[in-house]
Amino acid sequence: MTSSADLLADLAADVDGVFLFSPTGSTYEDYREVDGESVVVVAPENDHDADRYVELPLEFDNVRDRIRFGVEGAMDHGFCADGDVLACAVGVFGDPIDAVIRTPVTESMHSGIYDLFANSRADPSVVRDVFDVAIELGKKGQKGKPVGALFVVGDAGKVMNKSRPLSYNPFEKSHVHVGDPIVNVMLKEFSRLDGAFVISDSGKIVSAYRYLEPGAEGVDIPKGLGARHMAGGAITRDTNAIAIVLSESDGLVRAFKRGQLILELDPEEY
Repeated sequence: MTSSADLLADLAADVDGVFLFSPTGSTYEDYREVDGESVVVVAPENDHDADRYVELPLEFDNVRDRIRFGVEGAMDHGFCADGDVLACAVGVFGDPIDAVIRTPVTESMHSGIYDLFANSRADPSVVRDVFDVAIELGKKGQKGKPVGALFVVGDAGKVMNKSRPLSYNPFEKSHVHVGDPIVNVMLKEFSRLDGAFVISDSGKIVSAYRYLEPGAEGVDIPKGLGARHMAGGAITRDTNAIAIVLSESDGLVRAFKRGQLILELDPEEY
């Protein structure tokens, strides 16, 4: 019977790199013999001390999303580039690697989402939960009407010091966290009002209705974007937070980090 490593050897004969997604120790050694230095490990932890490693900070049930995320991270690290063809060894039906998928690398795979999740101060699962709220709001709006929203995630103490309340903070004495279905419903309801949501590194909702006060000098946002985006960009320039913005005018979700726009996507295509 042909082993998966033998199968990989055949598939990897004319590829530019081999990616192993969460391999076991024995699997890593078997596959490493196939392609040597070009092997890249994509996993939550670098348990094998691989020289070429991409962190996988989130669980992805969808294999396509898992591969895309890993490839984007590898592009950030310089392990692959537009035009390369990879052999991606993944577990489709469980944890062990049981499939090898040839994957072309295209520039469109470099969306900015890897940097957002893997290199942000906030816990990656918190970023994902906030992202999901923004995506759902973008798809459904508020009672069928488009809605805008601004979520500032991480470095909450500094963000609070650089903002002021616009109204009573409904989360002032609460200990609720984003990701709870009931809390997410509350966020969607409050989103129709002015101001930003401030969320801690661990996902605690610190405040709603915050007016962000950092100056806009040095923040470069695309033409046509308004005050909500400018505020999101500015607060991430002056703190270690990220900002996730849903635009009321065009319905797109954008993310800012270090004062720069790093991600833009259409909720309907997510």
